[in-house]
Amino acid sequence: MKLPFSVDLKGKIAIVTGGGGVLGGALAEALGKCNAKVVVLNRTKEKADKVAQKIMNDGGQALSVGANVLDKKSLEEARQEIIQRFGTCDILVNAAGGNHPDGITTKEYFEKNDLLDDDIKTFFDLTVEGVGFVFDLNFMGTLIPSQIFAQDMIDKEDASIVNISSMAAYSPMTKVPAYCGAKAAITNFTNWLAVHMSKTGIRVNAIAPGFFQTVQNKDLLTHKDGSYTDRAKKILSNTPLERFGNPEELVGTLLWLVQKEASSFVTGIVVPVDGGFQAYSGV
Repeated sequence: MKLPFSVDLKGKIAIVTGGGGVLGGALAEALGKCNAKVVVLNRTKEKADKVAQKIMNDGGQALSVGANVLDKKSLEEARQEIIQRFGTCDILVNAAGGNHPDGITTKEYFEKNDLLDDDIKTFFDLTVEGVGFVFDLNFMGTLIPSQIFAQDMIDKEDASIVNISSMAAYSPMTKVPAYCGAKAAITNFTNWLAVHMSKTGIRVNAIAPGFFQTVQNKDLLTHKDGSYTDRAKKILSNTPLERFGNPEELVGTLLWLVQKEASSFVTGIVVPVDGGFQAYSGV
């Protein structure tokens, strides 16, 4: 990975939840290149191991930790391990998130005849469990790690929390109501927490990625042969830069938000990194 600009985070301990994923992994690698001690926290530890090893192979310092962002006990145990191995948290990147098939409708628009087709999942077929899973993973999976790790960030010289929102938070996308609602909640929570923590030295901001190809959205964007679905084509036609984003293109915004010299007066904002998607009206 080539960094867009140089930032020195030496002496900082950065924790990236969901650090074993596509976007979280890229953010963790970038922090490692900037000399931070990076904790790659992921529910599946094997995925965290791979990212941590990549950081270390590149000359950085990293620790992989298996923990569930929805389990306070799991996170508390992770916190103690991190303190013993590295120290207390300075930078928290809440990158854990995702979707669930039972929170997604088959079609963009409901027609009453859809109720007669067992192969079509309508709004009325969304399950409490599926929708709840999406809300918990995205929103509670941001709130709980913030509770656990922010207690060690109070009154530090410079501490920063960066959440991951989405374009879906600005305007809900068809087919994924649970995901849209959960990301909107993260945007609101980012604003709230920034104000709440404003007297402690902790700045809280978020990045709202546009459309990036990840494991979670692969089936929505590409066919098995790798060609784009109609949904993907629609997204690209409404993205002025006419392409999907690369994970590395989130790095510059992250580094700006976590470096005191660059953004010490910045808190409570959500930065779109979307190729112009939000700005385009479609005509």
